[in-house]
This record gives sequence, structure tokens and C-alpha cells, in this order.
Amino acid sequence: MYRVCQDFLATRNQMSKTPRIRIPPEVKKYVFQRDKYQCQSCGKTTVETNLSIDHIIPLSRGGQNDISNLQTLCLICNQQKTDNIDPRFRRHFD
Repeated sequence: MYRVCQDFLATRNQMSKTPRIRIPPEVKKYVFQRDKYQCQSCGKTTVETNLSIDHIIPLSRGGQNDISNLQTLCLICNQQKTDNIDPRFRRHFD
């Protein structure tokens, strides 16, 4: 019975995941501009570090490929976040 439950949960999780798609260059540019080319976690800018686009709520946790779920993070903060939902990494809207 335990094995059946594990299999069901694994299948359900795979089905509920949003598929990963390549973020179009126009969307990346918009997110970078919206976030003022600044990591939304540590505040470093494109002059100080390499920046990337990250899903605030990871796709593996039910996040969507929606522009409101994207943020600018430096590579270090992105690697630290992994696929966790950490409130320190959520965008703050002014």
C-alpha cells in the first residue's frame, strides 16, 4: 500500500508540474528592465555580477510561466534558492 501511495504522489506531482519553456528574449529584457537590472535578493546590479531570470515560485512547485512569476536574480542567489519557495527571494512590489 505504501508503494502504491508513493507511485500515485509521484505521478500526480509530474502531472501538475508546469512544463519548462525557453523564456523569450523580449520577456527577459522586460523583466531585467522592470527589476532595474538588479538582483531582487541581494541587490547586486549587472555591473557587479551576472544576472539571470528566475521563477519566484518554481515550476516544480506549481509555479507558472507567467511574467508575474519571474524575477531577476544574480547567479549566486539563484543557485542558493534552487527549487525552494523562500520568502527572501520573492519580489516585492512597490
